[in-house]
Amino acid sequence: MNTHVSDNIERVNVVGGGLAGCEAAWQLARRGVPVDLHEMRPARRTEAHTTGHLAELVCSNSFRSRSLTTGAGLLKEEMRRMGSLMIELGEAHQVPAGSALAVDRERFAEAVSERVSSLPGLRLIRREIDSIPPGLTIVATGPLTAGPLSERLRELLGAEHLYYYDAISPVVTAESVDASVAFRASRYDENPGDYLNLPLTQAEYYRLVDSVVEAEKVPVRSFERFFEGCLPVEEMARRGRETLAFGPMRPTGLVDPASGERPYAVVQLRQENREGTLYNLVGFQTKMTWPEQKRVFSLIPGLASAVFVRYGSLHRNTYINAPRHLLPTLQWRGGPRLFFAGQITGVEGYIESAASGLLAGVNAARLVSGGKPVTPPATTALGALLNYVSDPGRRDFQPMNVNFGLFPSLPFKTKGRRKKEFMAERALRDLERWWLDCGEGPSSTAVREA
Repeated sequence: MNTHVSDNIERVNVVGGGLAGCEAAWQLARRGVPVDLHEMRPARRTEAHTTGHLAELVCSNSFRSRSLTTGAGLLKEEMRRMGSLMIELGEAHQVPAGSALAVDRERFAEAVSERVSSLPGLRLIRREIDSIPPGLTIVATGPLTAGPLSERLRELLGAEHLYYYDAISPVVTAESVDASVAFRASRYDENPGDYLNLPLTQAEYYRLVDSVVEAEKVPVRSFERFFEGCLPVEEMARRGRETLAFGPMRPTGLVDPASGERPYAVVQLRQENREGTLYNLVGFQTKMTWPEQKRVFSLIPGLASAVFVRYGSLHRNTYINAPRHLLPTLQWRGGPRLFFAGQITGVEGYIESAASGLLAGVNAARLVSGGKPVTPPATTALGALLNYVSDPGRRDFQPMNVNFGLFPSLPFKTKGRRKKEFMAERALRDLERWWLDCGEGPSSTAVREA
């Protein structure tokens, strides 16, 4: 890759310093393209961020599964082969999380900030902008796009933005968790495992579910919606008393060593930082008020004296009607010099956001150098995801995580895990060929173990 930045090359604007914006800036700079990276924090805060770091993770600290038989795992492998900065630094700052890739959120954000801000030819502009800058631009403002810019986008696109609300899980200190109750295990893992597990009897489970349903909530207006993959715990509990026991509190694959039996339900705590001093409540994103969170979550066995360093909260997520407005190259249908990337495109999740930023950065660099933007094969995880968000025939568009349901069918019949293995093999093979054909050079072909 060309890392020399020439003064004669057009500067590219990247608006937003989240995972997508930072990945886009990295891809541009490593191809010798100068970048103006616009980030409004810390001059203007958001409802969810707490620092001024680039690529701050505001929800979970998990990049989800590393297995190639999952959409998220396959997408990460594709990104790694394409030279993703987010994957490189995520792996460098990972914390124990079983088969998932979870990161120390503070060290990860600090590392991204340091690496990106020192890129040759990059200017980091720390102020809010209220309109799209002139020139070639990638809008990667994410789900918390500020009001003035959001209004400009609405005017530009000629259609109302869509809104839904995302919820954040609480975090507790490890030392405040009752060690006589918690046991360490991952589901179906014979080794000690990476999660702290808090077992509940049937009576304890029902008491918790009823309290969650009855607790005071932050008001949500009628037009606001939740993404199905990140429902607040109370929304799940409201669907039925057993919903949580078959969801994030499912006890399958876990045995409480104190009783030698499988508990009726279990609350899992996932390590939040490298030191192991903080843990988050897996699947317990919530819109309960903060006093109610303290009261209700203290009913969980092992958390009676828990110290909450972060309560759950709500933040507004904004995304555009991507099938109407975006090409699979992530260019705006109304003009090729405007790209969109990240959750504002309707991809859902850290990895999906960063992956879209990767492609937007690659394509903007190609456009600057007189080349043509490219799209990954539909058989790849990234290609399948982009097909979903850019299909003009799609109606009632909703945000989506990467998953094998988006992939084209195999030319032969098979099912189960073997089907996913064949799809993953096809995806990586097609990615390699496509990446070479694009002239981007050979990718890193060493495969991470699933």
